[in-house]
Amino acid sequence: MPRRQEGSQPTWTDGKAKLASFDRLGLVGLMQDLYAAHKDNQTFLHARFGLGEDILKPYKEALDRWLWPDVLRNQDTSVVKAKQAISSYKKAVGEPAGLAELMVFYCECAAGSCNGYQDDGYFDALVRMFEQALKVVGQLPAPDRNALIARLDRVPVINHNFGYGVGDDMDSLLARHRRA
Repeated sequence: MPRRQEGSQPTWTDGKAKLASFDRLGLVGLMQDLYAAHKDNQTFLHARFGLGEDILKPYKEALDRWLWPDVLRNQDTSVVKAKQAISSYKKAVGEPAGLAELMVFYCECAAGSCNGYQDDGYFDALVRMFEQALKVVGQLPAPDRNALIARLDRVPVINHNFGYGVGDDMDSLLARHRRA
């Protein structure tokens, strides 16, 4: 194996070359160490292997935490960390129905928590996620799609109370989606 230049960062190719020398027990041991190292690794592996009753639960908990923080605990919002939960699910499984469920849940949480909130970036992120959710939901079979569209139909109604044109933007996106 060629040596990396001094000061360069290791790459997946470097790691893959090392993994090639592991036997089955060595790989299982590595996976066990990764599993024990961080809760995010556990969540990833549970989702990837379909372990547990509800593989979406930890992702929904993260969305709820970052989009609907507990103000009594002095928690803050983070659109980036909320979107990271969806991205993590996509990397672990990426199953369209689960992805659509998380995106719709994001919209519901973000809309429900922003009463009195005044952050253009937060509202812009909500409208973008709403649009992405419509696209992903539109690719699902009719029974799954219809239930999620019904939930998305309620989101603009909530957002009409906030101003900033959020509800109007969502109404426009829904109208376009229905025409398509």
